[in-house]
Parts: sequence; structure tokens; C-alpha cells
Amino acid sequence: MVWLHERRGWPALRWEIAHLATPLAAVRHRQGRLLGRMEALGFELREEALLRTLTEDVVRSSEIEGEHLDTAQVRSSIARRLGIEAGGLVRADRDVEGIVEMMLDATQNYTAPLTTERLQAWHASLFPAGFSGMRRLTVGRWRTDERGPMQVVSGPMGRERVHFEAPAADRLHGEMKAFLNWFEAPSPAIDPVLKAGIAHLHFVTIHPFDDGNGRIARAIADLALARAEGSAQRFYSMSSQIRRERKTYYEKLESTQRSGLDITPWLDWFLGCLQRAIEGAEELLGNVLDKARFWERHPPAGFNERQRAMLERLLEGFEGKLTSSKWAKLSKCSQDTALRDITELVERGVLVREPAGGRSTSYVLAP
Repeated sequence: MVWLHERRGWPALRWEIAHLATPLAAVRHRQGRLLGRMEALGFELREEALLRTLTEDVVRSSEIEGEHLDTAQVRSSIARRLGIEAGGLVRADRDVEGIVEMMLDATQNYTAPLTTERLQAWHASLFPAGFSGMRRLTVGRWRTDERGPMQVVSGPMGRERVHFEAPAADRLHGEMKAFLNWFEAPSPAIDPVLKAGIAHLHFVTIHPFDDGNGRIARAIADLALARAEGSAQRFYSMSSQIRRERKTYYEKLESTQRSGLDITPWLDWFLGCLQRAIEGAEELLGNVLDKARFWERHPPAGFNERQRAMLERLLEGFEGKLTSSKWAKLSKCSQDTALRDITELVERGVLVREPAGGRSTSYVLAP
């Protein structure tokens, strides 16, 4: 198998701009419309939309790699770092703080140059303990080949399938120098949105770290998209859309890395995925407006601290069913206290019981 990075002419990638012109124009149009709609919102609603989007981005980017983060911790970490007033904040674990730090650096400091030191600092933030599961990593430095070639493999032991093999470690210094020079060089002939898709593919093909390459590649794409828009205000999540299309995402990466230097099919998919991500922001905007209307109808001062925190969780999209025992666990209170809190909200018409009763009684926000 001849991989993309082994092709003669690499890394001089090619694409058919005539084929991409229509989807690129559609993405640019939707970007402008979304930013215009968000500008029309009040400051507090824009902050809420930004907080939701960044939370989704961090959580879903990790889910693509099979890692599940606590959404409340991610949201709390982002809110504190950006100085956003938000209810129901909780303490975040060290690994959550590290991932949030990387993602915010990419989107909020998008004008700062991308350097070796910055990328290696992102990697160290992703793995503060120096491990991925039970495996010790080379953290904050390019990988070595001490354990053999860097491969993306699936399947049971003895019947593994190699989806991709990265460049040898002794090529990394030159490969990354070329990538960073290209990324930071003015590229008037390349639309900045296309540059985001190219950078994503280019970086993940080099695969310079022991682990975390996918998340860092998506952070680089987010940085490039922020530059394309000239704004740190992010109201759509590319990672959330990639998570929805995870199977196709990996198939497109694999087919592109097995093909020649023409990456038009990859960029076509990337633009389509980006357009669907922007379309998905319409739902997010609707949720933000629904939340604002909820607090207008039910002023926060009318609830105790536990109730406010739990209502915030429900408005953010509570996963699973809310029961009195789950309320007690999340609020760190007794079962009796949890039941009193819930009963009061039911009597006030804020919560309603779901049809199943008995020990499985659960509650949702009233329509």
C-alpha cells in the first residue's frame, strides 16, 4: 500500500476548485447569515449560544475518539474561563480542564501563530497524567517509533486491519516544519474555509503525536475557521456534526489517505459537513431562545439553589431520565429533600411526571 504521504509530490495536494465552487459559496452564504442572526441577539443570549456551542464542540470531539466527558464539567470550565455568568456550575476534573484549555486557545486566540511549541502544549493539555488509558505516552513531544510504526488499526488480535500508517518518526521534524510554514504563510489563492479542510487532513496524515491527533486536527480546523470568519464567536460545532457522521468521516479519511494527491472528494465532504453543522446551529439558536423564555416565565429567584442548578441541567439537555434518586445524587442531598424539591416544582407546573409511575417515576420540564 502506498499512503498519501508517500506519493511523489507530497505535500503538494491538489483539488478541483471548479467542482468545489458551488458548495463553498453555499457555506460562505450560510456563515454570513448565521453571524448576522447572532449579531441581532442581545449580549446575554449570544453568550449563552457561545457557551452551548463550545461545550458541544469539546464534548463531541472527545466522543469521536471514544472518550466521554461530563457535559456539566465542560460547561462549567468554559463559563469560568470566559467569565460567562451561568447557573449550576460544578468543579471540573483536570483532564476536562486540559481539553477545554486547548479548544479555547484554538478558537479564542485564533490570530496567534500556530507553532511547534503551541501544538505540543495542546498535546500536554490533552494528557495531563501522561497516559492514554493504561498506555504511557510521549507527552508534549513528537512521537518516536520505539514501539514500531504508528498505525491506525481495528479488529481482533491476529486479524487486525491497518487503516493507515503514518510517516516514520525520523520524518516528523521536516514534515511538521513544512506544515506549519504552509499554515502560517499567506495563501491568497486558497479560500480560508478550504484551508481549514486541507489543514485537518494534512495534520492528521502526519500524525505527529502518540495519541490525540484527531482532536488536535479538529482544533486546527476550528482555528482556521475562526480566521476565515475573523471572529472568536463560534455559533456552530463542526465536531458535533463530525460526531453524527463519524462512520463517513473515518471512511473519507481512509480513502483519501489511500489515494493520490487530488483531495477534491475529501474537501467536498468537508464542505458538506460544515454546511450541515451551520444548519444545526438553527436548532441551537431555538434552544437558547426557549431557555431565555423559560427564565422569563420562571425567574431564578423563585427557586432554591438545588432547583436552579437542576433546571439549568434540564434546559441544557439532560441525558437519561430525571428521578428523585438521581436528583439526590447530583444535588448531594437526601432522598427526602430531593422529593420535596421535585414536588414543589410539579405543584408549580414547572415539572411534570412522565407516564411510568412507582419506583421508576421520572420527571421532565412542562411543555
